[in-house]
Amino acid sequence: LMPALSPTMEEGTLAKWLVKEGDEIHAGDVIAEIETDKATMEVEAVEEGVLGKILVPGGAEHVKVNTPIALLLEEGEDAAALENVDLSHPEPVEGTPSPQASPPRGEEAPSATAASSPPPPAGEVAAKPPEGARIKASPLAKRMAREAGLELSSITGTGPHGRIIKRDIEAALARGPAPVAAPAQAAAPGGYDLVPLDGMRKTIAKRMTESFRDVPHFPLTIDCRLDALLAARKAINTAMADEGIKISVNDFIIRACALALKKEPGANASYTPEGLKLWHDADIAVAVAIEGGLITPVVRRAQTKGLAAISAEVKDLAARAKARKLMPEEYQGGTFTVSNLGMMGIKSFASIINQPQGAILSVGAGEKRPVVNGDELGIATVMSVTLTCDHRVVDGAIGASFLRYFKQFIETPSMMLL
Repeated sequence: LMPALSPTMEEGTLAKWLVKEGDEIHAGDVIAEIETDKATMEVEAVEEGVLGKILVPGGAEHVKVNTPIALLLEEGEDAAALENVDLSHPEPVEGTPSPQASPPRGEEAPSATAASSPPPPAGEVAAKPPEGARIKASPLAKRMAREAGLELSSITGTGPHGRIIKRDIEAALARGPAPVAAPAQAAAPGGYDLVPLDGMRKTIAKRMTESFRDVPHFPLTIDCRLDALLAARKAINTAMADEGIKISVNDFIIRACALALKKEPGANASYTPEGLKLWHDADIAVAVAIEGGLITPVVRRAQTKGLAAISAEVKDLAARAKARKLMPEEYQGGTFTVSNLGMMGIKSFASIINQPQGAILSVGAGEKRPVVNGDELGIATVMSVTLTCDHRVVDGAIGASFLRYFKQFIETPSMMLL
């Protein structure tokens, strides 16, 4: 069955099979790769036997959890055991063949339901599907309609669940092809490429819309001087070059956030209808841009880790995030998020809260700015950060308290040693 790789997974992409029909499989063997909205994960067999038939091919999208994807033959069984298997299979997923035996010469074999249902009488007009509804048609029917210039929405489907199949196209051609309607002559900008939404982008769109709409939020911005931190970073990296240790500014920021959250635990909280959850550990989620979207791997118990440990962990998590090889527990369950666009030259910005966390810190670029030292004008490297707060959890005073501690750690990095 299609496995659930996380508590919230409802469907996924069966990226590829690592075994083929006829292969002997043992419990624990890696047999396939499944793509969720955030990662590509290997699936291990839980039973032993011979792979008798693959029901869902590699590359199939939108495969529902617990859908049968393959049949195993147990000891003593042969291919004859596959003939009368009752799969209790739901409607086939879009873009995949029916789990029945493959028909000859690439033609679609109608199911028992379709075979017993005669096509509609000539001239009968099917109810047009609601606007925007997905039209169900077999790959062969889609190709035939496209080549003949037929509009699928005008054709009655006689396959399972109203699916349009080969004989429906043939019947439509016998009545005379209906040309595809010409596009409306409305004034519009130049052409465009439509990029279909994958699981990750759909999840981002859904979660960010819910967060921005449902969470009463407000921003708090503060400037931090970086000169002492940059000097400390240079000294550490010079001293530890032979050990292969290279600390980034972001490593300091993660460490400073974790320590500031311990100083101001009210900012390390989540809202629930039953009450506020005050988290014991600072599990810092770090926003990482990957192809097609964003993911937030989590540095667990960051308040207990030094700069070198944080640096090594972030590098490992970011590399595996970009390869979509993270396990769900590595990017779920953070208590606070850091999003840093400073390396891209962004001066300041305010992020959308990563629910159910109570706050997210947006980090801008460090840049030379004029500053006032006493009664004199000087130059310092300054970084602007913005804390977006869930007002149900983090009041203005709590947010300001967190930023005060964060600023102290950033401007006096030796305090992180205490």
